[in-house]
Amino acid sequence: MTHMMSQPPSDVKLVRCCSIWRALEDVGDVPTMLILEAFWLGERRFDGFQKRTGLLKALLSQRLKQMVAAGLFEKRLYCERPPRYEYVMTEKGRDLYWVALAMLRWEQKWGASKAKFVVHLNHKSCGATHIDPVPYSLTAQEEFTARDVAWEHGPGMGWVTPRHSRRRKPRGEEAGAENNLLDVILRVLGDRWASLILRSIFTGFRKYDEIQKDAAIATNILADRLQWLIDMGLIHKRLYSEAPPRYEYRLSEAGIDYYPVLVMLMVWGDRWYLTPEGPPLLLFHRETGKPLQPVMACSNCHAPLAPADVDFTIEPVDGEGRQVFATD
Repeated sequence: MTHMMSQPPSDVKLVRCCSIWRALEDVGDVPTMLILEAFWLGERRFDGFQKRTGLLKALLSQRLKQMVAAGLFEKRLYCERPPRYEYVMTEKGRDLYWVALAMLRWEQKWGASKAKFVVHLNHKSCGATHIDPVPYSLTAQEEFTARDVAWEHGPGMGWVTPRHSRRRKPRGEEAGAENNLLDVILRVLGDRWASLILRSIFTGFRKYDEIQKDAAIATNILADRLQWLIDMGLIHKRLYSEAPPRYEYRLSEAGIDYYPVLVMLMVWGDRWYLTPEGPPLLLFHRETGKPLQPVMACSNCHAPLAPADVDFTIEPVDGEGRQVFATD
């Protein structure tokens, strides 16, 4: 049950339920993100998903059922004898495109040292090749970063009793197949707790107790995820009191640049999980106070990117980060 109020009651353990929280309920784990990536790369059938993602068949079957139930996919019969099915993305699933572009942007900038592939995007509408998808505000007609944005609770902000997930954080080979394009960013967004910790830090909660209360994460999970995010290079610890020693957690440059991923996830969640009261969070330009209208846009013409207007090529990278070009 969602409680519509500005602050939760002190005697009840509740957590802020913004659109990011709601969206992570459906897409906030690695197998789901691997399946979505496989779909974007052209897979439609169970065997194709299994080959590209490397997921065990039982896990893949379970996640596909959940994604159909969540309205991301539809299951369609393409052969009657024997009955065989393929998966078609719904409008709700297609609407994750900006989230995918924000993830790709971060991965190619911050995960390049570990990249196995490089993706080149071409924008058919303006004719530009090798474009970058950039976070762009239609209101200000300019690109934005986390430092440009202020926020406040919106009319739809609610409080929910947290349901703790048993999902484990993927490590190493558990994260999926070796041919996935999104590696580091997929593991971060695919770990629901890590994303909620970053949400807390972005909204001003930097101390351990503050983060724990805001995200309602068990202390053992919180300690593990904080160290993991430090090891991944997205946050760092800063001593703010020496006696006794106390620390706060700050975003690194890579962590700050994760912001567009959360914003696009919020945009998606606002559309598909919006309450009658309105959006849970309101974003503004810090300098002008005008509402932020965020999109992922073409780095050349700054028009919002749509799947039908963008094509891509994928090239492998060698172990030293160099592109490997195919030869005749």
